[in-house]
Amino acid sequence: MKSNSLSPELFRVIDANLNRLKEGIRVVEDILRYKDNNKELSSKLKSLRHKAQIQETKELLKNRDSINDVLRPSTKSEQNRSSLEDILTANFKRAQESARVLEELFKLDNIDYSENFKTLRYELYNLEKEVMLNR
Repeated sequence: MKSNSLSPELFRVIDANLNRLKEGIRVVEDILRYKDNNKELSSKLKSLRHKAQIQETKELLKNRDSINDVLRPSTKSEQNRSSLEDILTANFKRAQESARVLEELFKLDNIDYSENFKTLRYELYNLEKEVMLNR
């Protein structure tokens, strides 16, 4: 499906947030999988990560410009993690925020995608609660 409402710049925003969403989920997934050996929760996260996709992958790649990202350098807060809980929290928040951006942008063009990212966001809220309250 060729998108009619999304400019190249918006595809760049979508690309960055889709990557950020999947990366955030992956960090949490791998900690639960390899450190905690938690098959149930890591499987839920893996399933969510696989639902975080769209069909227009070539549009995303065509408009990617990560080299020229004006905020590419890390901030001090991004470099500072004092515990595994800090890493988990930061990555849950990263994924939730990215899902929200995707949900909002796809309201312009594809309501099915928008609803998918909304569902992912709410599932992430529930998983964050389950993970963080049981540590």
